[in-house]
Amino acid sequence: METKELTKIGSFKEELASLFQIIVADGASMNYLHPMSKETALSYWDSLLSEHVRLFVGLIDGQIAGTVQLQFSDKENGQHRAEVAKLMTHPEHRKKGVARKLLQHVEQVAKDEGKTLLLLDTERNGPANLLYQSEGYVLFGEVPDFAQDAFGTLLAGNFYYKLLK
Repeated sequence: METKELTKIGSFKEELASLFQIIVADGASMNYLHPMSKETALSYWDSLLSEHVRLFVGLIDGQIAGTVQLQFSDKENGQHRAEVAKLMTHPEHRKKGVARKLLQHVEQVAKDEGKTLLLLDTERNGPANLLYQSEGYVLFGEVPDFAQDAFGTLLAGNFYYKLLK
């Protein structure tokens, strides 16, 4: 798998929108409800990139197998931290290490940028918990009814941190 940072959405826009729609239709709690329209998905990617948000994709045979974002704090007293967000793996590429490689990549980027703390949240009962724990993320809290899944069911959220050394 090749990991690439996208500084412009450009030619990947349609593929990113399709991936997002697939992930939401699969039930993931990604801040959107099912059915996610193509227009909504396209609009999301149009407005994503900024000085505080970097986007990375995992490519297999030139196709997007997964994505992850590194969101830098815009707070004056939070310049040491970033958030890992929207780690998505296309269903055809799950259980192949795509998410792990993307997570490890953004951790290295964060270190290179001088960040010492990463934060993230995920569904309490979601499969990503095992990945985060195996990569050294520490569970520091759970919030009941934190978010809705793609079908409107309220779910508890787990919150993790990782100190980078």
